[in-house]
Amino acid sequence: MRIATYNIEWFNNLFDDQGNLLDDRGWSGRHDVRRTDQLASLGIVFTALNADAIMVIEAPDHNGRRTTVPALENFANYFGLRARKAVVGFPNDTQQEIALLYDPDTLSARHDPIGDPTGKKGDAGSPRFDGVFRIDLDIDATEDLVKFSKPPLELAIETVSGRKLRMIGAHLKSKAPHGAQNHDEVMRMAIANRRKQLAQAIWLRGRVEEHLQKGEPLILLGDLNDGPGLDEYEHLFGRSSVEIVMGADGQQGLYDPHARRALQQRIGAMPTSARFYLSSEHRYLQALLDYIMISGDLLALEPRWRIWHPFDDPVCWSTLELRDALITASDHFPVTLDIGL
Repeated sequence: MRIATYNIEWFNNLFDDQGNLLDDRGWSGRHDVRRTDQLASLGIVFTALNADAIMVIEAPDHNGRRTTVPALENFANYFGLRARKAVVGFPNDTQQEIALLYDPDTLSARHDPIGDPTGKKGDAGSPRFDGVFRIDLDIDATEDLVKFSKPPLELAIETVSGRKLRMIGAHLKSKAPHGAQNHDEVMRMAIANRRKQLAQAIWLRGRVEEHLQKGEPLILLGDLNDGPGLDEYEHLFGRSSVEIVMGADGQQGLYDPHARRALQQRIGAMPTSARFYLSSEHRYLQALLDYIMISGDLLALEPRWRIWHPFDDPVCWSTLELRDALITASDHFPVTLDIGL
């Protein structure tokens, strides 16, 4: 079985309010990319992936005017994908939903949030992901109230063979310091936003520990938007979101070979899953942002990971149509896990 995670930049812009595809020459939102070209590229990538389940990060919007599931299912039908059923969790107001597109012939998936709902006062335990988490972010003896801008998607999965497991799709992101007037304000806001992201990682880690303590097989996947060397304020906090979610020494941990390699090798070559253009420096930056982390019981099934990087993966590089499609489709590249479920 193949499980994938894929962050698709401006996916929402490729649909109208009824969830129909906008396969036309309008601009997609990606720099200098037409909607028809991004859609065609996504069709090529999804077809090549041929995955049983794809965690779509930045999925089409879900609000009073739009709904995520019809849009994704129309997309799957348009390109004849076998992963043709969609499920979404708690909506958010960022136009970047988290949703799963899956093949109903190989597995079932339902939104199954864990934890208690909270009021505005929050909960210091591991509350439901659409609630409020109480935590002291700056060691001032006063608890702060933290919310997910993009609540993780918690799923109960059952394969056709009868294997049951938990799956969590996540998109952790530190907000940019919008509104800052000078360097000091930029620094202050950036540090505050990074603290909130780490608090969300602690909240997410609490849920991971609950599943591991119960002996439940777990796959956590998505864009954690954080890792070694990615943030200039990293030295202030000691640990990245990736390290928190995976688990520290002595804890039951999750495993992702790309994350482990990056954490062990701060200098030198390391895997990357995203490519961004830095206009101020006139060059591209590559980073490892996308992960598929699994519990130890699933590691025993001898899984294989792959980053579908157009330049680093030899098959993607040598298959010209796929290479170009990966570059046009998004600024992130898919990550897949092949595992005997």
